[in-house]
Amino acid sequence: MTAPFIHLHLHSEFSLVDGIVRIDDLIASAATADMPAVALTDLSNVFGMVKFYQAAVAAGIKPVIGADVWLENPTDRNKPHRLVLLCQDRTGYRNLSRLLTRAYAEGQHGGRPCLAPTWLRDNSDGLIVLSGAQEGDIGQALLAGNTALATSLAQGYGQQFPQRFYLELQRTGQPLQEEYNHGAVALAGHLGLPVVATNHVHFLRSDDFEAHEARVCIQEGRVLADSRRPRRYTEQQYFRSSAEMTALFEDIPEALENTREIARRCNLRLEFGKNYLPDFPLPPGQNMEQVLRAQAAEGLEARLQLLPAEQREAQRAIYQARLELELGVIIQMGFPGYFLIVADFIQWARANDVPVGPGRGSGAGSLVAYVLGITALDPITYELLFERFLNPERVSLPDFDVDFCIEGRDRVIGYVTDRYGHDKVSQIITHGTMAAKAVVRDVGRVMDHPYGYVDKLAKMIPMELDMTLDKALEQEPALRERYEQEEDVRALLDTARALEGIARNAGKHAAGVVIAPSALTDFMPLYCEQGSQQFVTQFDMKDVETVGLVKFDFLGLRNLTIIDKAVKVINAERVRNGEPPLIIEQLPIADAATYTLLKSCRTTALFQLESRGMKDLIQRLQPDTFEEIIALVALFRPGPLQSGMVDDFINCKHGRSRIKYPHPSLEPILKTTYGVILYQEQ
Repeated sequence: MTAPFIHLHLHSEFSLVDGIVRIDDLIASAATADMPAVALTDLSNVFGMVKFYQAAVAAGIKPVIGADVWLENPTDRNKPHRLVLLCQDRTGYRNLSRLLTRAYAEGQHGGRPCLAPTWLRDNSDGLIVLSGAQEGDIGQALLAGNTALATSLAQGYGQQFPQRFYLELQRTGQPLQEEYNHGAVALAGHLGLPVVATNHVHFLRSDDFEAHEARVCIQEGRVLADSRRPRRYTEQQYFRSSAEMTALFEDIPEALENTREIARRCNLRLEFGKNYLPDFPLPPGQNMEQVLRAQAAEGLEARLQLLPAEQREAQRAIYQARLELELGVIIQMGFPGYFLIVADFIQWARANDVPVGPGRGSGAGSLVAYVLGITALDPITYELLFERFLNPERVSLPDFDVDFCIEGRDRVIGYVTDRYGHDKVSQIITHGTMAAKAVVRDVGRVMDHPYGYVDKLAKMIPMELDMTLDKALEQEPALRERYEQEEDVRALLDTARALEGIARNAGKHAAGVVIAPSALTDFMPLYCEQGSQQFVTQFDMKDVETVGLVKFDFLGLRNLTIIDKAVKVINAERVRNGEPPLIIEQLPIADAATYTLLKSCRTTALFQLESRGMKDLIQRLQPDTFEEIIALVALFRPGPLQSGMVDDFINCKHGRSRIKYPHPSLEPILKTTYGVILYQEQ
């Protein structure tokens, strides 16, 4: 490494409370500065780790992974200390993962997840530790004049992390910083410990400081002009160049040299492209393939019994051939366990009075899913293709969207957690971002502008999907005019543009659940809010899949709850009248009265058929068959709506246009859609 300095203490937007550095911008800045490596040490998390690692490697820059952590202060719980933990290897990463998870599980106080110093003893391997400068326990002891305590602490770290503990030095213009630096350098000389320089980066350029302060105030609910608010940051905490840092620490060259040494020693490698499927509990002496084949054969026989007797034997060979084809692909791709796991929790749900949807998405094209009870749609009857779900030529994890009654969904997740282990199952994190309208309102508030003033500006931003402030300034002449002519508006919008789109808060994915083959902390830390035991992964859905873990979608659907309650009310009445119970799966799909009701557009609370636009389409189409209900959902998408396909379909159905086939041989394929190529299968 030729650069004289490497940044080892840096907060990105994923620190949530005090960073505005975007990952892509960070890597671009490191490349421009000709730095061969850079570290990401977000506050108490590794939310951005996978994105950072991928972007750095793609740019030819070495990623150094770590975290800035809170350390319990034994004398004042409200004033915890800081440490920086950097991963040397996979062992260090697993230890960091366990430490961060434990901090959220056991160490939260005042909104901060804190590590107990004793936890470091059992999780020290593979970690390089920076002392946290003046905010660390050693730094606080030095500034308090307690040299004996500072010496004892430093000796303890040196013994616990042999050759892996560094006294951290900073020159960012903070109060008492030089007093601390003098004490730290003297202590390092006395104990023979190394020192290292960092700049505790929170933003990329010095002129980003005001935007950073606005972000801090948004998170803390404060106003920028408040003279009493804490001012914990300075304009100097930007991504300084190697030349700037060399000039700043020219009197302590070893502090610069050690940044390169630490970067050389940190060699955590992440593997992508390998899948880690959870282990399905198997009967003694059987393997996954045998169990899947046995369950599929049994399920096929049960499904064949639903066919009319005169068709059953004639169709058996078709079903059997399709089943063998699918099983071969599933086993070849290594996914039998996935199917068994999904079938298991769906069977449990049905057995425990939790309504389950019939299946949707590409998974409905699988006959194996149908015979295992994962879906309730016969893919052969509806000519659905298995290859849309799984294809050896396009290797990707299978993904079933499973709908559960919204009141029973958590019971199913609880069953899965108990079955596979609380340490192996978790819901998945999401990150809320600062969208255009919201960030204008937030920035307006911290700038202390009147509510009406800010509200009027925010309402000038169009209500469109993926709207940005730059787009709004292009599309809205009135907003552009105010931006160009009013200094306050320009300052507000410029600050908002600097913050727009960055991560604001952590939440929970509506459906995603991950099940790992071993403890989740082998793969990533977990996160939870203070006072909650609802843990989520520290990686978002995309990153969970990138590291090879399997995501299962447990969707809560209120419509299923409504249907279930309706059936129970109806059956209570039928029992009183001595009638057999209604079995919803056995309702005819060619009932004329149902289609009359549907064509009246009274579809409120009918899943996917209740929006105003869908009701307009129903009014025009007037569906008479189940296939036309399927077509309704497919037609109500931006592509068909904008291409003229909807008009062609409707006009052909009602005889206003002649049905045309691109070639006579396509008539059997396109007959149900009146010659219109509507589905991907077609």
